[in-house]
Amino acid sequence: MNITFKLYASLTEYLPAEARRSNRVELDIPAETTIAQIVEPYGMPPKLVHLVLVNGVFIAPEDRATRTLVEGDVLAIWPPIAGG
Repeated sequence: MNITFKLYASLTEYLPAEARRSNRVELDIPAETTIAQIVEPYGMPPKLVHLVLVNGVFIAPEDRATRTLVEGDVLAIWPPIAGG
């Protein structure tokens, strides 16, 4: 099944070089793949996987190891952001 995986801000460096400009990759994943299973191969430190959204809906940290995706979902991740 196909999903869109998007990383923002400093996390784009974890994407393949050709995807960094658009900050997205299209993934073909097996059914029942969890958010944690999608994130793991990209090697992002867990403390940087801060804000996780599926189709614009927040996924709490405790749900990421069990929440699966469906065809067409968009998984977006932001690091912690400071500013002022």
